[in-house]
Amino acid sequence: MNIAIGYHLQSGPWGGGNQFAKSLVTALETKGHTANFDLSRTDLDLILLTETRGRSPSGSFNAGDILRYLNFKNPNAIVVHRINECDERKGTSTMNQLLKRANYTADHTVFIASWLKELNLWEKARSHSVILNGGNSKIFRKKENNTINRGGRMGLVTHHWGNDKHKGADVYQFINDLLDSPEYKDQFKFTYIGNVPISCNLNNSTIKAPMHGEELANELRSHDIYVTGSINEPAGMHHIEAALCGLPIIYRKSGALPEYCDGFGLGFERVNELQSVINQIRLNYGVFFEALERYPYTADRMCDEYLELFNELISQRANILKKRRLWRSPWKVFRNQIAI
Repeated sequence: MNIAIGYHLQSGPWGGGNQFAKSLVTALETKGHTANFDLSRTDLDLILLTETRGRSPSGSFNAGDILRYLNFKNPNAIVVHRINECDERKGTSTMNQLLKRANYTADHTVFIASWLKELNLWEKARSHSVILNGGNSKIFRKKENNTINRGGRMGLVTHHWGNDKHKGADVYQFINDLLDSPEYKDQFKFTYIGNVPISCNLNNSTIKAPMHGEELANELRSHDIYVTGSINEPAGMHHIEAALCGLPIIYRKSGALPEYCDGFGLGFERVNELQSVINQIRLNYGVFFEALERYPYTADRMCDEYLELFNELISQRANILKKRRLWRSPWKVFRNQIAI
C-alpha cells in the first residue's frame, strides 16, 4: 500500500498526534508498505487526513489539498479522516465546524474515542469506526516492583505538552495545595512534567521540563500514581504512557478518560473528591498495580487495527467510489465550505 499521512513528524517532546504518526509509520514500513507525508505521488492507495488547520506546524496537507488531489491527480485514492480534536477540549468555537467541513472529503471516519461520535464533527451518514490510541510498550514498560511497599512518600505525577488550563489546572493546583497540610506532605509528593498552565502556582510541587521517550518513561516509573485532570479529553496519550509504565490512574470522568482508564485506577467528578480517591488508591495499591498487567492500549494493537481497516477499505474501493459524494457539490470548495 502507498499511504499518505497528513503529518509532519516532530522530534523531541510533542503532542499525542506525533506519537500516533510515528507508531503508524513504523508499522507501515515494517509490513512493507510505503508511508508518504505529502500528495506528490499519483498512485496513492489511501490518504489519512490528520490535521484540518492549514497553519498547524504538524499538518502536511489539509482537506482542500485532498480534494484537489482527487480532482486533478488521482480520483481512486480512498480518504480516511482521523478525528482527534473538538471545541469542547479547550473551550474554542471553530474546531468542530472546521472538522465537519473537512469531513466532506472523507470516505471513512476514525474516532480515537467513542464519545467524539456524539459531537457535531462529521457527516454521520458515512461509514466510521473507533480505534483507541496506544503507546509504545517497548519504551513505556511496566516497572517490575510495586514500589508502594518500599515505604517513604508516594509519588504522584502528571505530564502534559500543552499548557491549556483544560488539561486539569484546577486538579493540579488542588493537589499542590493539599501538600500544605503536614498530613499529606508526609505521605505524598507531586511532580508536574511539561508546560505548566499559567494559572497554576505549584509551589509545593516539583516541576520538570517536557520529556519524551526513555527519559520520560524512566521518570514516570520512578513514581507511584498518575493523575490526569484533563477536561473533555479527546483521548490523549499521557495516561496511556503512565499506565503502560505500571502507574494506577486517578482520572477525571470527562471525555475519553473513562473509556481508557476504567478498571486501571479510580475516577472523580469533582475536585473535592480527590482526597478520598488518593487515599483509596493508597490503601488498595496492590490491586490496581496488578490490574495494569492487563492494560491493552499499545501502539502495536492500535496500528494493527489501522492496517486492517486500510486493507479492508482498499479491498472495497469499487463500492466506496460509487458511493462517493464529493462530485455532487464541488462548488463548496470555492465557497469556502471546507477547509482549504
